[in-house]
Amino acid sequence: MPLVNTNLDKLNFSKLYKKQIKNSTFKSKKSSDWDKKAKQFNENVLNSPYVKEFISKVDIKDCQTLLDVGSGPANISLQLAPKLEKVYALDYSLEMLNLAKENAKNLEINNLITIHKSWYDKWNDVPNADIVIASRSMEVKNIKKALKKLNEKANKKVYITTKVGGSFIDNEILNQLKRKINPRPDYIYLINTLHSMGIFAKVDFIKTKNNKLQVKTDEEFIQKVSWSLGELTKKEEIILKEYFNNTYKHKKEPDYLTWAFISWEKVI
Repeated sequence: MPLVNTNLDKLNFSKLYKKQIKNSTFKSKKSSDWDKKAKQFNENVLNSPYVKEFISKVDIKDCQTLLDVGSGPANISLQLAPKLEKVYALDYSLEMLNLAKENAKNLEINNLITIHKSWYDKWNDVPNADIVIASRSMEVKNIKKALKKLNEKANKKVYITTKVGGSFIDNEILNQLKRKINPRPDYIYLINTLHSMGIFAKVDFIKTKNNKLQVKTDEEFIQKVSWSLGELTKKEEIILKEYFNNTYKHKKEPDYLTWAFISWEKVI
């Protein structure tokens, strides 16, 4: 007797992802937003524990080239560059790419090539590479198209990370606002979309301290929350100010974020 198909075949995780990302409270940022934040971002991620752990999980044996998608200032790819022939840093923020070049110069690395493109541009002229990485840069409208692009550009391996859970803001903070929060799609949408594409990915996890809200003043705290949630009302700003001064700044235990580290061999 043949096997009967399970109901998993009826679930279209790519479509479910599209619906969730569209309805999410947390909206994607424009390139100009990242241009403004580039310098601060570069300082925060330089030699961070997250970067070190990501690199420790990447196998570059028998590989000569790497494509870093959503590279930011190329903090990951530049640390791998001395062991490779060419490294390509692709990002839609021109200021991030300028910092990538500056970082390369400071490190005396001359095999970095920057590519100013977004997920939604045509990648016909983007070179293939033995390894393709996308670190914390998978916030796209169509996850299946994005995953297909990564697989197509990889000669050998793909390594990506995406958030476990649908928010960068701790639930305790969100609960203060009494606002309905629609989360981002969780990492499991990506895993199941890959499965539907015939790609059986490996999954590991990276747990890091959430430095996003390590601030000294209530004004900075409000700005950081607003960066994720969008415009806040005056009432919400007052609530957050009181919460920060009465509770948050006195917390001794750090908050943590967990990232799903997803990898697979090139599938033809």
